[in-house]
Amino acid sequence: MRAAIVQINACHADREKNVTNALRLVDEAAAQGAEFVLLPEYMTFNGSYSLFEAMSETVPGSTTELIGAKAKQHGISIHAGSLIEKSEVPGKFYNTSTVFNPKGELVATYRKIHLFDIDVPGEITDTESAYIKPGEQLRTVDMPGFRLGLSICFDLRFPELYRALAGAGADVLVIPSLFALATGKVHWHILVRARAIENHSFVLAAGQHGQNMEGAPFFAHSLIVDPWGTILAEAPGDAEAVIVADLDLSQVARRREQIQVLKLRHPELYSNVECL
Repeated sequence: MRAAIVQINACHADREKNVTNALRLVDEAAAQGAEFVLLPEYMTFNGSYSLFEAMSETVPGSTTELIGAKAKQHGISIHAGSLIEKSEVPGKFYNTSTVFNPKGELVATYRKIHLFDIDVPGEITDTESAYIKPGEQLRTVDMPGFRLGLSICFDLRFPELYRALAGAGADVLVIPSLFALATGKVHWHILVRARAIENHSFVLAAGQHGQNMEGAPFFAHSLIVDPWGTILAEAPGDAEAVIVADLDLSQVARRREQIQVLKLRHPELYSNVECL
């Protein structure tokens, strides 16, 4: 299966402009033979929280209609990164992924569970939970020839989520992201490769490059990693890009048979910690 990641910068306070640019690069990925394309987190808008109300939308909605039509046009599967979804609570939103099959049908949604609430003095401070409601459901979805495990950005730091997705049969794990430069330069490669190695899964991790409208810099370096932890493709840190790799999905079963991390677990013991 040929997979692609689209790396963009969606800093414009114009949702339509951001989506149009992303879809232009989806066309490029399809032209390179991609059968599955991943977009980054907040692909519709990555700017100030004060503009989230104006940039929010429903699912299904205008953006999902455009993405679905693009998937159908090329006969490919598209994971549309994430968008700002309206919630039932005024002033709060969901950070929501949407997935489309080659017929253009919306086949899965996932709302980000772990929200980006961090304080690294002198480097980065953010409180995503002040504006975003967390999701409450882990999710996999069957795509043509593989099972996809869904996550978003800060979820990357919670390995138990990925172990659960792999245990539910996910062959390919996706991590649409908007990773900050400050933490990305020290943690991104290590964490993405670790999620692939510990679950013997392919991992596709999409980022954004450049800065947002407030000047916050992002790490980019979108990655496609195989079940042995090998980086198959990497985007630059300073430009929009389309990266492509051919995934031999038989590697997942082969590596899981060689080192049976899913079968040799003892989950019945993990909540029984003796503190001496």
